[in-house]
Amino acid sequence: MHYRSICLLVAQTVLILSQASAGTKHSPSSRFMSYEGRVMCGYQGWFRAEGDGSGEGWGHYGTNRQLDAEHLKVDLWPDVTEYPQTYPTPFRRPDGSPARVFSSWDASTVDLHFRWMKDYGIDGVFMQRFFGATRTAESRKKSRVILGHALKASQTHGRALAVMYDLSGLKATGEDCASVIQDWKELVDELRITQQGADQTYLYHRGKPLVAIWGVGFPDRPYNIRSIGLEQLIDFLKNDPVYGGCSVMLGVPTYFRDLNTDTISDPRLHEIMAQADVIMPWTVQRFTPNLQNEMERFGAHVSADLAWCAAHKLDYAPCVYPGFSWYNLNRGKPAGPRPLDQIPRDGGQFYWNLIRTAAKSGAKMLYVAMFDEIDEGTAIFKCANQPPDPGAPAKLLSLQGVPADHYLRLTGLAGRIIRGELPVTTELPGAAR
Repeated sequence: MHYRSICLLVAQTVLILSQASAGTKHSPSSRFMSYEGRVMCGYQGWFRAEGDGSGEGWGHYGTNRQLDAEHLKVDLWPDVTEYPQTYPTPFRRPDGSPARVFSSWDASTVDLHFRWMKDYGIDGVFMQRFFGATRTAESRKKSRVILGHALKASQTHGRALAVMYDLSGLKATGEDCASVIQDWKELVDELRITQQGADQTYLYHRGKPLVAIWGVGFPDRPYNIRSIGLEQLIDFLKNDPVYGGCSVMLGVPTYFRDLNTDTISDPRLHEIMAQADVIMPWTVQRFTPNLQNEMERFGAHVSADLAWCAAHKLDYAPCVYPGFSWYNLNRGKPAGPRPLDQIPRDGGQFYWNLIRTAAKSGAKMLYVAMFDEIDEGTAIFKCANQPPDPGAPAKLLSLQGVPADHYLRLTGLAGRIIRGELPVTTELPGAAR
């Protein structure tokens, strides 16, 4: 065989192997090749403001695109000191000036959030894509705006990014996961989300792009996991010759092992989970500082989950959160309002206890709920200590006097603990940077 022919054959072989390892359309590698050793946050990116150009009114700040005491939806108020673009609301600050908010629609907002991640050593985020955003070509295109901002910001600031499909909103009948498959194809082809080169910032795991699917196995969901094409979706993400070659993370209920309490009793759940690579149980609201020995219970739970996942050859990402409150979100609903500050933050001690307990129990990666979720009071980004008084019947929480960056800093320290760069300590790090 001639030298030139041999060289051509070698080049073709290398190309074929690199394409196979990259899932055909995906770049073969990333700056972030594994979830292990990282702390990733959920990122909603769904806040809109009147006048931001989105045409969605006060999306997620208020209901029905309106914002007043009757329609206020959030329990925490963002600290907007550093935002390049903000929008006045009907509420007033203590000095009488209009209380302002940001809009996720603005690229400058998303860039600032990713800069905070870099400044505080937070590894990155899972960008939430709700089922409703995948339904039509128009909704898919519009929902790519924020994701496009995030992709650019992740590259600018060197933070990891991955997609998380949230099945919330999928109907009981007449819908399946086919639109999610179409959405992923468009993200790969049009946004080129996993085709940014060897130094790209998309999060890989087990050497493959990681895609998360949240909402699998919850009994309060209208859809049946047996009839929505979940197996086909996972098989597509893992094995499709053009768009597959991915690792898959599933967001499941807290008590997935026993198929009870907050989990459907259908054993099919375990069969579906066996197709995945990473399991992330949703533990928000399941643990609270209001009960004694909660960290002992949480630690035992994480240890048992880790053992179960290891036995089933699955990786495991515990979910931690700083607190929880959804008083305004539930006002006017048939069940009535939930308590304000339902799971109190205790100045960050509760969050820190969850972090250190998960690490001590053997966790190698963490999922933080959430970066920007002020609707349910779980946000770790900068929030106000002096929120506006919205007036009855609405109420707002403060950060209890800790600095606005307190939870960002704790989240960065969590990553260092998970990587073994800092010892696990029960003492809450001081509030000052």
